[in-house]
Amino acid sequence: MKKLMKTFIPMLLILSLLLTACGDKTTTNKESADSGAAEGKKSLKIGMVTDLGSINDKSFNQSAWEALQKLNNVYGYDVKYLEPKSDGEVMPSLLTFVKGNYDLTWATAFTLADAVTQLANENPDAKFGIVDSDIIVPNVAAVSFKEQEGSFLVGVIAGLTTKTNKIGFVGGMKIPVIKRFEAGFREGIKAVNPDAKLIVNYTGVFNRVDVGKSAAATIYNDGADIIFHAAGLTGNGVFNEAKERKTNGENVWVIGVDKDQSLSFGDDITLTSMIKKVDEAVYQISRDLAEGNFPGGKVTTMGLKENGVDIAPTSIKNVTPEALKKVEEYRQKIISGEIVVPTE
Repeated sequence: MKKLMKTFIPMLLILSLLLTACGDKTTTNKESADSGAAEGKKSLKIGMVTDLGSINDKSFNQSAWEALQKLNNVYGYDVKYLEPKSDGEVMPSLLTFVKGNYDLTWATAFTLADAVTQLANENPDAKFGIVDSDIIVPNVAAVSFKEQEGSFLVGVIAGLTTKTNKIGFVGGMKIPVIKRFEAGFREGIKAVNPDAKLIVNYTGVFNRVDVGKSAAATIYNDGADIIFHAAGLTGNGVFNEAKERKTNGENVWVIGVDKDQSLSFGDDITLTSMIKKVDEAVYQISRDLAEGNFPGGKVTTMGLKENGVDIAPTSIKNVTPEALKKVEEYRQKIISGEIVVPTE
C-alpha cells in the first residue's frame, strides 16, 4: 500500500501541474482574444449633423443615425448627432465635431453642401461625409443616389393602382435631389398609365408636419387617391391626413420614402415605399475610414444596379402581383440601360 501511495502522489502532482498549465494557457488565450476584440473595436468618433428636420423623421435622417448606432453597437464607435433648428446653427453644429477632433463628420442633406465645402477647405485634416451631394473635395466623401430610378418603380405601382387616375406628389424644397424623385415618379406613372394626372405640391420645408398635412388635404380634395412624398418630416403630415381619411372611409394611399414607412405608419395607409439605402452608404463609408480606405474626393452614386434604391419588401401586402411583375420588368430595363430615367 505504501508503495502504491508513493507512486500515486507524484502522479497527482504531475496531473495538477498539467491542469494548472492548461488553465494558465486558457486564460492567456482569453486575454489575447479580448485584446484582439478591443483592437477590432478601436473607437472612432463620428458625428452627424442633420438637415433642419428631426433625427426621428422616420426618413433619411433617422436612417443615417441608425447606421451610426449600428457602428456603436458592433464596433464601439463613439457616435453623436446634432439637429440644427435654423440655417444659422448649421455651421456651429459642424464645427462642434471638427473642433472636438471627431474622425468623421456626416452631413445628411444637400442643403448642407456649402457649409461642408467651406469647412472642409478650412480644415484639410478633418474628414466629412455628405449625403445627397456630388461635391468633390479631397477630404469629403459624397454620396449621391439615383432617386429617379426607385421613384420610377413606385410610379409604376401608383399608375397601376389608382382608381381615380389622379395621383399626387408632395416634395420638400425644390432642389435637384427632390426633383429627381418627382421626375422618376412621373415617368413611371406615364409608362403604364398615360391617362393619369400627376398633381405636384412643393411645400418648401422638410420639418413641418402641419404643412405636409395641409398639402396632402389639398391634393386628396382634388381627387387624388395616392400621394408619394419626398419631404422628410413634412411627409409625416401626409400620412396623418391619409389616416384620418381612411378612418372616415376614403380609399386613399401614401407611398413612403427613404425607409419602409409602413413599419411606422401601418399597412392600412402605406401602399409601398421607395427605399433609399442611406444607412448602408453611411455605414460602409464609415467602415472604409476605419480600414484606411476613406473615399475622400469621390462621389459614390447608388442606383438600382448598385442596390442603393428599391421598393419596400412589404409591398407584397398591398400591391397586386400583376403590378409587382411589371415593376420587375422595368427594374431590369433600367439596370440594363434600356431605359434611362430622366432626372428632371
